[in-house]
Amino acid sequence: MPDVAVERCLQSSFLIPGSMTNRDLTASQSVPFNRADQNLPTLSACIISYNEEHNIADCIDSVSWCDEVVVIDSFSEDHTADIARGRGARVLQNPWPGHVAQKNHALDTARSEWVLALDCDERVTPTLRTSIRHVLASPRDVDGYYIARKIFYLGRWLDHGGWFPEWRLRLFRRTHGRWVGTDPHDTVRVSGETRRIIPSGRGTDAAVILHYSFRNLSHQLHVLDRYTEIQSGELLRSGRRIKSMDLTVRPIWRFLRAYCLRLGFLDGAPGFHMAFNNAYAAYMKYARLWELQKGFVKARSKESVLPSLPESENKPQS
Repeated sequence: MPDVAVERCLQSSFLIPGSMTNRDLTASQSVPFNRADQNLPTLSACIISYNEEHNIADCIDSVSWCDEVVVIDSFSEDHTADIARGRGARVLQNPWPGHVAQKNHALDTARSEWVLALDCDERVTPTLRTSIRHVLASPRDVDGYYIARKIFYLGRWLDHGGWFPEWRLRLFRRTHGRWVGTDPHDTVRVSGETRRIIPSGRGTDAAVILHYSFRNLSHQLHVLDRYTEIQSGELLRSGRRIKSMDLTVRPIWRFLRAYCLRLGFLDGAPGFHMAFNNAYAAYMKYARLWELQKGFVKARSKESVLPSLPESENKPQS
């Protein structure tokens, strides 16, 4: 793959409406149009799933305007696949190979020129849909777009603590992008130029991806337990050795950075819980690496750590 430009657009300054350049696009520039008139390139929405029956319908509905919706399911034990098919998605089954490999499998399965990648707990807003249609209709030598993600957590949309805007490269030419990273934290690497879609608008009316991350604290701790197991195993296999600062300085810094320096306290109690659990995750990742290095437990392969809770535990709270 040729040299990539994943970070290029992140070096530019944030823009606000009224100070735009032709390198950053806002929803206010977008107007509805007809594909036949604009010669719009085709777009596939790619989603991976496992036991996501409470999320998959809303996720698919938010991208139903795409030329196709591809769902790669890992033999869910609930009704995820049936619901996805009922919503018009093309559903394919693939045993769980890990986050990065599964998302690349979705790319290989997609048929369109462009790809919009989503997780099951994410939604595309109508304003973002309009912005995406605008950028795809505009002839530019651009191969990928970063989109801001907004997190809903414990009854509140987070605006501080480093949680907004979370820039994610999710819209890109299929032949120019590939998922990379260390499971479970994957990212897209694009060969070519990338830009941002500015999240103009307010709240859920903005051009953003809405992320319904954790249903409650118990769900968050379950997810962090699974993620830190994968991360510690990957660190062990890479030869990473534990350092004392990993268990002491790193978690404290994570909390102070999110809660104090990035003003997470302005988000009230949810801001505190998110900052604290972010620090807890940093601690547990390296504590579990220490545990593995001492031989107290054996590392499981990432393929054996399924991407979601067991079906019986994966029900939303009533």
